[in-house]
Amino acid sequence: MQLHGVGTITFYDPKTGDFGALGHGILDVDTEELIDIARGDIITSKIVSIVKAEKGKPGELQGSIDNGKVIGEVYKNTNFGIYGKLDNVEELKNDTSKEMEVMPREEVKVGKASILCTIDNNKQEEYEIEIEKVYTSTNRTNKNMIIRVTDERLLEKTGGIIQGMSGSPIIQDGKFVGAVTHVMVNNPEKGYGIFADTMLKQMKEVENN
Repeated sequence: MQLHGVGTITFYDPKTGDFGALGHGILDVDTEELIDIARGDIITSKIVSIVKAEKGKPGELQGSIDNGKVIGEVYKNTNFGIYGKLDNVEELKNDTSKEMEVMPREEVKVGKASILCTIDNNKQEEYEIEIEKVYTSTNRTNKNMIIRVTDERLLEKTGGIIQGMSGSPIIQDGKFVGAVTHVMVNNPEKGYGIFADTMLKQMKEVENN
């Protein structure tokens, strides 16, 4: 079995199948520059192991795509995430009753929130976080919020935010606020998030190109 790094589909439009994922771009490991992707596949994966984060050492979700199914195509890799279209949504096994409104950045506030992520048993769970800072005026970065994991269950399992959780949706007051993008390596309980409206705008631009 070959292990792979994984990422999260953040949202999709059930009417069109268009999706956004990760909240940040996929970079070349040598040059740290954005990779120009002409086309790619989205494949279902299974989480097989967790490398817990420690101060100075980022953790990681490791997944396997053995028996994975192609559920869509990637059209664009941007600084604000990857975007494309899903054509096999049934494989996500999502509860379609959980459609959410998008919260405009002006309404995002410091305080309690949660993230949705799949850690073990390949089951999506909701975990408590705190939004500590909000930068509403930033449009050119994927670091619009500082978040802190407060849920003891998640801290016990992962030590905080780890690689593979990028794209995990951030929820506040029952609305879609944004997505997890980065971990603070020296304090993995904390990380950054991108606004939902930034990702939606990027998805629209991809649609129109």
